[in-house]
This record gives sequence, C-alpha cells and structure tokens, in this order.
Amino acid sequence: MLMRCLIHCAAALAIAVAAALPAGSSARAADEAFHKWLDSLWPDLQRMGVSRKTFTSATHQLEPDLTLPDLDIPGRKTPPPAQAEFVQTPADYIRESTITRLAEQGKKLAADHRATLNAIEQKFGVPGNVLLAIWGRETAFGGYRLPKNGITVLATQAYYGRRKEMFRQELLYAFKMLEEGHISHADMRSSWGGAMGLTQFLPSEFYKYAVDFDGDGKKDIWTSVPDALASAAAQLVGKGWQSGLRWAYEVRTPRDVDCTIGVPEMIQPLSEWLQRGYVPAHGRRPTLAEMSAPASLLLPEGTYGPAFLTLKNYYVIKDYNFSDLYVLFVGHLSERIGDPRGFETSWSKSAQLKTRDVETMQQTLTRIGLYKDKIDGKAGMLTRSALGAYQKANRLKVDCWPTAAVLDHMQQKYGRN
Repeated sequence: MLMRCLIHCAAALAIAVAAALPAGSSARAADEAFHKWLDSLWPDLQRMGVSRKTFTSATHQLEPDLTLPDLDIPGRKTPPPAQAEFVQTPADYIRESTITRLAEQGKKLAADHRATLNAIEQKFGVPGNVLLAIWGRETAFGGYRLPKNGITVLATQAYYGRRKEMFRQELLYAFKMLEEGHISHADMRSSWGGAMGLTQFLPSEFYKYAVDFDGDGKKDIWTSVPDALASAAAQLVGKGWQSGLRWAYEVRTPRDVDCTIGVPEMIQPLSEWLQRGYVPAHGRRPTLAEMSAPASLLLPEGTYGPAFLTLKNYYVIKDYNFSDLYVLFVGHLSERIGDPRGFETSWSKSAQLKTRDVETMQQTLTRIGLYKDKIDGKAGMLTRSALGAYQKANRLKVDCWPTAAVLDHMQQKYGRN
C-alpha cells in the first residue's frame, strides 16, 4: 500500500511554491485549468450517485495544495517524498524509546479492548496485537491528527501528482464517501497521500474492506476502534493473511552466512533454514505448521544487525505498506505489546549513504548486469544482494551493505555515472 508516513519535505516544498507557478496570468491560467479539470469529474461522480450539492460543497473555494510532495509540476523540480521508511536506518526508524512507549500504550489498550480484539481474531484470524501495532504505527493510537484535508490532497495529487489516474479514482471514491455520509468534508483528514482514519485507509480500501464491527450501522474507521481494527483485519485477510502463522522469526545466522541470498525469491521451508544452522532468537519454538511454511531470509543491515526468517504474513503486512522497515516496526511492536524483550541482536549501523549515492551504486550494478530493479536510491533487499554479488566478484568484504568505500571502488573501476 502506499504512503503512510509523516511529511518530511513539505516545508522545503512550501518555499518553492512561488517558483512553481509564476504570479499573474500564468497562475490564473493554472487555476482555471485546475477548476476546469475538477468540473470534468462530474459525469463520473454522477454515475456513482454523488449529488451536485455534495460535489459543489466539497469543491467550493478548493485550491490545490502545492506544498505536497511527489508532485509533477512543469518547470519545477520536485523531489519524491522522503519517506522515513526509506531514508532512515533501522535503528532510527525502529527507535527503542518509541517502541517502548507504544508497547506500554498497547498493553493498556489490549486490556481495554480485550473482548473486541478476541472477537476480531475469532472472525478474521488476525491477532489483536498485530492490529494494535498497525494502529500505533499509523496514528499513535489516534493521538496523531492527520494534517491535511482529504479532498484537497486527492484533488491535488490527481491533477499535479505523479500517479494521476490512481489518485483520480481515489478522489471519486472520496466524494462517494461524503455523499453517503461516512464522514463530513471538514472531518475528512488525511496524510499527504490521502490515507484516512485510525489505521490509514485510502477511499478505495474503505469500500473494499471497511467493517461495521460495533453494530451501530456505520463503518467508522475514524472514531470507532472496533470498526477501524476490524477493517484493518479484513484488509490483511484480503491481502492473504494466514491464520496461525507468525509474521517472522528473528534468528541468529550461521557464522558463514551468505548475505546475497537475503531476497524473497530464495524460499525454503522454515525447518530447512533451521537445519542449516539458523536459530530462533530468545529460544522461540515455531509451531508444526510454521516449520513446513515457506520462509525467506531478511538481512536489513546486511551481515550487521538482526536477521529474520520471514513467513507469508510478513509480505501481507508489507502489502499494507510497502516497506521492510514498516513491517519490522509493526511486527516487533506487536511482539513487544505482550513480551518485553527487544531484538536479541542490536542494530549496528548509525548511518547510511545518501539517496543519490545509492542511486549511483544501482546504476553501476545495473550496467554490469548485477541489478535489474528500480533505480530509486533505496538500499532494499535486491540492492543489498546485488551489492554482495559485486563484493564477491571483486574479492571485497562481503557484507551486503552500501558504504562509501564500496562506492569509491565502483567509481574507480567503472568511472562515474
């Protein structure tokens, strides 16, 4: 799923707004084009049952929010959003002080909502602590007020964004939500990516998965904890959640672990990984069903820091938010709500290369045939594996972690991109 994070670059973008659209006739022309585009939505909205009154009320005095990240405005260079999941080290993103605080809150909420959580797990097969962890990560258990108006965000992204068609569809669904009275225009708060509610749903996800679990006749993901958590459970099930399986096991790796195999494509039963010398942390014992379940190796910091054997549910959570650090945060928090023990192996890297340096690495690795994925400046699983292959081929220390030393080696051997 996309973009559930705080805005890290909005302030810088706000400074550039004046440069985006020159004052005077150009700005007026852009405004006229934007409002003409808004009016063009009406036939589709009418077919969806949205009234003219709802449409006019929501678009009256609506102006695009050019402080949003990830826009594609002619004449303005707008960087992609600096999502914390992709620019922070694991130690920064999965900060122990934050985990401890949220886990304490989660324990209290687990007790307060025990009957509801048990009923949700009985119906959907998703443990309550996983749902609490998602709620905690998304909106700090409702303590974080989403900063934007949903219609404004979705209209801006649909007109100026890099994924116009996707956001156009989300905007249509948002108008439908207003028409049906699920939420008022004033209360439709969202992230910069248009996600809403306690557990951050896009409008299309609301229509796929929202649940009235408290029985009041409303699907209220904004203020009803039962509805929000049951809706999150329904979404996880819709993405393939397997009841009775953990999300992952932290493990101690063999001394000679090959970090290049830390990719989703390298799959074998959990039992085979254990036979090869991978040992679950804290003496945890997988169930019989888990022992036969397919698993892959995840090394978020290469050969440094914690290692994990990931099961199917790991990738289900990742489909909720496409980030390994997000899944590690949610999975670890779900454990800490019921178990005070932290990671058995500590995170070790306090810094990582800048995005442009990782992009340079990816470009070189692509040029020499070791990498075939996106050039995005993110040191993800495939990038780390390709980097390890490069280190092997050049008889460097194989740790699958991007460093200035390896970047320098590449540039000396292959030149600068």
